[in-house]
Amino acid sequence: MAQVFDSLSKELIAFIEQQKMFFTSTAPTTEGEVNVSPKGYDTLRIINENRIIYLDYYGSGNETANHLNENKRITFMWCSFEEEPVILRAYGKGRVLAKETADFKEIYEAYFSEYPLKLVRQIFDVDIHKVQSSCGWAVPYMAYKGERRTLHDNLVTYLQK
Repeated sequence: MAQVFDSLSKELIAFIEQQKMFFTSTAPTTEGEVNVSPKGYDTLRIINENRIIYLDYYGSGNETANHLNENKRITFMWCSFEEEPVILRAYGKGRVLAKETADFKEIYEAYFSEYPLKLVRQIFDVDIHKVQSSCGWAVPYMAYKGERRTLHDNLVTYLQK
């Protein structure tokens, strides 16, 4: 049964922190496609019960930033692939922090300084206004085998050129 909350509880934050991946979803205001992106690595930080930030690497497209600049709407989703079935969504309004801004520098230094700056595209800063959990009974069991190094390694090679 779905439950709706105004913010992330300590239990929901603990659930998020245990997950190895999450999804983001954004959409343009009028015409265009919904963008859903899986995210890995340790790039998400929960600042408080209503604020999430995450570090964005360079990648194939930049629809998330384009959509946030247009209408600020974003949804995060986590699924439990382990014993207790849970799907958790957090709905928010986000902003894009470009590398040349003071806000980017402040957040990068405070939360992500271990990541090579040349690999980072931007940071997303999201205010959460609604959280929804649901059963997740149809989500399969899956085992975490480790992180792929492909994106990181390819970016390092590409940016050295």
